[in-house]
Amino acid sequence: MQLIYFLFILFFVESQNAIPDSMNPPGPNPAEYLIQPVNQPLTIDGNWEKPEWKEVPAANITLHMGEKPTFSPRTQVKLRYDKQNIYGIFKVEDRFVQALVQEINGPVSTDSCVEFFFSPDVSKPLEYFNLEINAAGVPLFHHVTSPRKEYEVVSSELIKKIEIAHSLPGEVIPEIKESTTWYIEFRLPVELLMQYRSITPPAPGVVWKANFYKTGSRTSNPHFITWNEVVNQRPDFHLPKYFGNLIFQ
Repeated sequence: MQLIYFLFILFFVESQNAIPDSMNPPGPNPAEYLIQPVNQPLTIDGNWEKPEWKEVPAANITLHMGEKPTFSPRTQVKLRYDKQNIYGIFKVEDRFVQALVQEINGPVSTDSCVEFFFSPDVSKPLEYFNLEINAAGVPLFHHVTSPRKEYEVVSSELIKKIEIAHSLPGEVIPEIKESTTWYIEFRLPVELLMQYRSITPPAPGVVWKANFYKTGSRTSNPHFITWNEVVNQRPDFHLPKYFGNLIFQ
């Protein structure tokens, strides 16, 4: 009996330890980013230095998932909004840059890529959109209702309503190994989101859940970097419980 009892206790302890990191609760202090309004539509030209962006603080994407790469790109992002649009701009101080994928909704995260995952419905914070844009300005856009299980691919016709500016040419091959700074700027119409779900419209005091990412999974310097901390044994951006807070001003 003692042996059986010992084996039962050992099995219980091991089964508890076997719970994957993806089931662990999120950290207690999610990152916050304050989104300032704009009074008139922004010109989408990839200009990080224009007045509408110079006065806005940046969020820094610095937290590694998985093994730390040989080179860590410095990635910053800024957001603004009006009643019709969400505006964003990324600045990436990078190396080992490539952009091979040229088709909308292709595997852009295998290239040098920036990503914006966000949940625009405060009543359903675990359902989200993921906007991924490679260094050539090619987007992927999905609406996810159950991570890794249920999602809708936003149609190419609707994705083309997202205005995107990029500083690098349309295809980056061969890989740029030396230091290179590149930019992605976008205008995302709020009405596009409403084609797929109800949302909490941007307004002062509204809080959306979100995370920003930088990746390049099939470059010669693979990396997975986040804004809000994600605690998981392997890199996985599709863990919405680890989203931070976007607070509209």
